[in-house]
Amino acid sequence: MPRPFRFGVSLLTPASAAEWRAKCRRAEELGYDVLLVPDHLGMPAPFPALVAAAGATERLRLGTFVLNAGFWNPVLLAREVATTAALTGGRLELGLGTGYVQAEHERAGLPFGSPRERVDQLRSTVEKLLKADGPRVPLLIGGNGDRMLRLTAEHADIAAFAGARLTPGSTEGRLEPVTARDLDERVSRYAELASGRGEPAERNLLIQIVAVTDDPRSALGPLLERRPDLSLARALALPTVLVGTLEEVTGRVRGLRERYGFSYLTVLEPYMEAFAPVLAGLAGDR
Repeated sequence: MPRPFRFGVSLLTPASAAEWRAKCRRAEELGYDVLLVPDHLGMPAPFPALVAAAGATERLRLGTFVLNAGFWNPVLLAREVATTAALTGGRLELGLGTGYVQAEHERAGLPFGSPRERVDQLRSTVEKLLKADGPRVPLLIGGNGDRMLRLTAEHADIAAFAGARLTPGSTEGRLEPVTARDLDERVSRYAELASGRGEPAERNLLIQIVAVTDDPRSALGPLLERRPDLSLARALALPTVLVGTLEEVTGRVRGLRERYGFSYLTVLEPYMEAFAPVLAGLAGDR
């Protein structure tokens, strides 16, 4: 029997206390299961934002999506996690990753290591957190490379796939959606690495574009302009593009679970309202 769906929304935009509480309450009203905060400069600081969200909501799980391990001392991070878990009433889910935006490290005066060095740092952080005193919170690890997938298979309760890759040469973190073939290969590799697990991890995918519409070409106009190599049909076939009628989009979501095992989908804040009819349409699958 397939795992029930969960749906998260990643809130990206800083706001006043009243505006933040209102956004969080709105996410809960719309039926989201998880409220998430990323870890980028210029966006809300994750832990205080999640504590505030806990005070404004009743049932939402609350997560980091994902913390950049290069920004955090593991011992101090363990303190943040323990305090936030307590102040959110045990609703915290901890998401961790390597970080991928070189320009942010430069602005913060922090080293931006090679991919190998950043994965090593993340592994060290995960292992130290697992040994720290305090509550054990669900652990999400996000990444697509082989060494990241191995770390995810070893330790994560939630295996998160970005569904996008860094544009070659970009230091600002510009991403492009991956193809279905690429995602097939990465998910298959993860399944191979995780084959010895006793309890399968939940699988998460970050959706890049959402539009419930009868005019998909208009909705995908910016992507098609940026990627002249993509036809409309090829753009609609990208796993992280959910564009079409309500029936088509709900069918695509079910297809992501059937094909890849993704039962936990995250949408970005600009699509929070647009995805709401899909949540309602999938109520029986949750």
